Amino acid sequence: SGRSHDRGRKAQHLNSLAAFISGIVASKSSQLPHIAGKIPDRAQVESRIKRLSRWLDNEHVKEEIYFLPYAALLLPCLSLETLVLVMDGSVVGRGCCALMIHLLYKGRSLPLAWRVRQSPKGHFPERFHIDLIECVQGLIPEGQHVVFLGDGEFDGVKLQEQINELGWFYACRTSKSTVATWKGIDFTLSFLSESIKPGLLIELKEVQFTRDTYGPVLVLCCWEKGYAEPLYLFSNLSSAEDAIYYYKKRYRIETFFSD
Repeated sequence: SGRSHDRGRKAQHLNSLAAFISGIVASKSSQLPHIAGKIPDRAQVESRIKRLSRWLDNEHVKEEIYFLPYAALLLPCLSLETLVLVMDGSVVGRGCCALMIHLLYKGRSLPLAWRVRQSPKGHFPERFHIDLIECVQGLIPEGQHVVFLGDGEFDGVKLQEQINELGWFYACRTSKSTVATWKGIDFTLSFLSESIKPGLLIELKEVQFTRDTYGPVLVLCCWEKGYAEPLYLFSNLSSAEDAIYYYKKRYRIETFFSD
């Protein structure tokens, strides 16, 4: 009877998830009153709102159970192409921040997994970055070509080590204050901006990255016309063209927030 009760609870939770999805699609909103107004059942709207709120507050409703299985089905279907993953943080809810990893597909950004913590806006510690990678790595088909993208928050050496161990590629942004070593010379990346003008690119190969001298990595200083300052990138891809090509896709994550 206990197992039967547990199965019944899970069925209720799954029905609530289905109601959520249909309500979001029909209302084109993430606000509970709008969602509840589009759920196709006979209950009053107020009771639907309470039902959705209970589902959100239920500690037994976890993304590993009710969301990741869908991501696991999605990724093999798209595995004929390079899987481009983007990690980013954003303010959400009431004083919370979310760290999210997305799949880029046909100009859209599809969330795969996330971690949320109660904190003011700010960067997540690197252990959160690594935890999120571990969450999704088991969903990626073996031997799949994967490119990871991130902004300046994701330039940690331990994160790079993990991505390399998985056999993935990456192209991420870093700050001009980052220290690097090239051909035995130590310098901060801001030094490169002294030799560059808008419309130009500086490419350094076999660079030891940060004071931990991690590498070798590819380091780029690129200044596109129309921008106030250059962009600093580091990557384990073989060419500047590939690194820039993929990094430009990172901005598609904004489609998720507009959606």
